Amino acid sequence: MALRVGVIGGGQLARMMIAPAVELGLELQVLAEADGMSAQLAASAVGDYRDLEAVRAFAADVDVITFDHEHVPQEILRALVADGVVVHPGPDALQFAQDKLVMRAKLQELDVPQPDWAAVRTADELQVFLDAHHGAGVVKTPRGGYDGKGVRVVRSAAEAQDWLDDLAAADALLVEELVPFVRELAQQVARRPSGQIVAYPVVETVQRDGVCAEVIAPAPAASERLSQVAEGIGRRIAEGLGVTGMLAVELFETDDDRILVNELAMRPHNSGHWSQDGAVTGQFEQHLRAVADLPLGSPAPRAPWSVMVNILGGPQSGALGERFDGAMAEYPAAKIHTYGKEPRPGRKVGHVNVASDDLDDAVYIARAAAAHFL
Repeated sequence: MALRVGVIGGGQLARMMIAPAVELGLELQVLAEADGMSAQLAASAVGDYRDLEAVRAFAADVDVITFDHEHVPQEILRALVADGVVVHPGPDALQFAQDKLVMRAKLQELDVPQPDWAAVRTADELQVFLDAHHGAGVVKTPRGGYDGKGVRVVRSAAEAQDWLDDLAAADALLVEELVPFVRELAQQVARRPSGQIVAYPVVETVQRDGVCAEVIAPAPAASERLSQVAEGIGRRIAEGLGVTGMLAVELFETDDDRILVNELAMRPHNSGHWSQDGAVTGQFEQHLRAVADLPLGSPAPRAPWSVMVNILGGPQSGALGERFDGAMAEYPAAKIHTYGKEPRPGRKVGHVNVASDDLDDAVYIARAAAAHFL
């Protein structure tokens, strides 16, 4: 009987696990939040991931639970574990991807390089931090933010007063130094429950309006030292937090040669989409291997360069499907992935991967092919 992997969340990450699950001989089932979501092909149930009984009913028919997102509440995760359900990553690890204050404290304990930070509950506490950091900082809501949401650059406490006013008695905001970075990087590693770890090349990510727009793998001009430091950080976090599955570590490279951890994701991640077509083992197959405790595949690149360009928003008129013919005919080297989502300004509706011996060529083709869908 095939091992049954249950994915909570019906988004594009679950959708992109379907093909490698078939190739690995796994039975993939998805708990989708609503009908018609990206992963509807594998959706065996529709229900609220915040409803314990709905999640329990879904978990009863699978051998291991994993995730399309990190939003399942801790009390539900711990109830599943108490029921004897295998959960990867488990709640003890996932808490560090769910709460940025908890993450910062743990990374400090692990002696991982990160920006200066503090938990603040009042305007006075926030202003003290800003005054000590050149009058600026990045304020974040500890839970629920992604793609630039829940993040605000401030130069006075008054600019975050509305968030402070909304805090519950036991809550706090996270404030971090405004890092003078020269570029953003991402390091991905995979870890299986038995402890095996593999690391992908460190990549450069390009953000627009808080959303990842492009990824270049490996990061251009990455020195041997930078690559070793980034991989070391990824491995230390995966082991120190007990991560099982894919881990993405978002990094800042600063103008004074520091590598600092920005955020974590314990699942396949936008920074790793290039690996679908550019690595021996793509991140979606790797995640399934890891959570099923199968031997991990090689993360080695298939070509000197891979470029991923997100399709953001989609066409202003017509459907995404109408654009395939032109894009494929003009750019046969491009690998096009769409998510079954309706176009909407700023929404991630797909991405394009190109692997090449020439970086400029890969960038041009990926951008041009993606532009066909706008």
